[in-house]
Amino acid sequence: MNCISNTHKKTTIKLPVHGQGVFLFENKNEKNLSSFIFYNKKKTDGIKVELLNNNITVWRLSKDNEILHKLEHSLNIKGKYYWFSLDSQNQKFYAGIGEARMENIIYQHSYPTKESNPEEYEKNKLFLESLHYIEISGLDLNLIKLLKDPIPQTISMIVKNINELTMTDIAKNNYMPKSCLNSMGQMLYDCIAGEKFVLDDDDFPDFSKAIEYSINTPKKWCYEKLKAKSTEFNKDKPNILETYLRITLGQNNGESPGIPYVMEIWPVGHYSPIHNHAGANAIIRVLHGQIHVSLYPYLSTQNEEVGPFKEADFNKNDITWISPNFNQTHKLTNLGTNKDTCVTIQCYMYDNEGDKKHYDYFDYLDADGAVQQYEPDSDMDFIEFKELMRKEWSERGLFETFIAPVYAEFNPDYILR
Repeated sequence: MNCISNTHKKTTIKLPVHGQGVFLFENKNEKNLSSFIFYNKKKTDGIKVELLNNNITVWRLSKDNEILHKLEHSLNIKGKYYWFSLDSQNQKFYAGIGEARMENIIYQHSYPTKESNPEEYEKNKLFLESLHYIEISGLDLNLIKLLKDPIPQTISMIVKNINELTMTDIAKNNYMPKSCLNSMGQMLYDCIAGEKFVLDDDDFPDFSKAIEYSINTPKKWCYEKLKAKSTEFNKDKPNILETYLRITLGQNNGESPGIPYVMEIWPVGHYSPIHNHAGANAIIRVLHGQIHVSLYPYLSTQNEEVGPFKEADFNKNDITWISPNFNQTHKLTNLGTNKDTCVTIQCYMYDNEGDKKHYDYFDYLDADGAVQQYEPDSDMDFIEFKELMRKEWSERGLFETFIAPVYAEFNPDYILR
């Protein structure tokens, strides 16, 4: 990003690639007029975007200020931000709110296709490819980020490796190819996607059963730890369902929010608050059971009003991803479809480029809808946890034979194993 000037409340920024990119910004005071212009090199033509009172108007400068589109939207949500995608190759403009995704579009404009009007298509292509700069006017418009590539299509949440993809998958955009992740995402994928990276290994083939037993048995570690964590996200409003266990692998090397490898345990019906991921990269793999993921366009005190823009279920060995620009704000829930505890492995890492702050918190929404900070912590080290589960599992005989049937009779939610 190259700032050319900053005078008279105007800032000029060079586009990384002529005629394309995504401009993400905040309009800090929607009662004041703010605008930006995609200019050609000599500033004789361009596309102007004006924002005022929740209205977005797009103009073509050289054609007597021709209005290409005017949109009114009524969202007045704290924490929202906008984006505008310029795509010279497909000759389209998109504008949206929150994460720059097709699902979050509130405005679009398309020029005539090559098939419908070849002469007009070529003229428009030359015009769009001539756009070199963005000029921002007004102090109320705050640049968040400028992305090199436009938003041409939807983005899949599921990652597949080279030997899992077919030609039809690519043609239909069914999955995110591992090689299309950024370099950090690819590295994280390789860390946890191997065939031997499994929960029930040769060393402890009953690991998942032992975890389930510990969760459902009073006085056992998982049962008591979940109960103790019922106020973790809301100090004055205990909620046993808004809990999950964080079992960490290794140490914090200063390159991730918390310890980079985390095994998370989600009993049936349990969920996380809506939260984001500190602008970090992440790869998440399901090791056991099933998890439901809801993606949100941004984190706001009114997220329940905004609602998720995309939802998906992930089963054993499915892998999903997070980058600094995509899938950052979500909620995880074990809906209990298969009645199993879900166990996932998360691997986090800050971006190599652009992340100099290393924000060490996940921001989340508490029960009152206020944004709070959560410092990713550890409930227990993985090696210690595995040995504890092995011990509890080996000692279960007396309880399972004599006590569990009586307990289950008076506690219908208890699952006999």
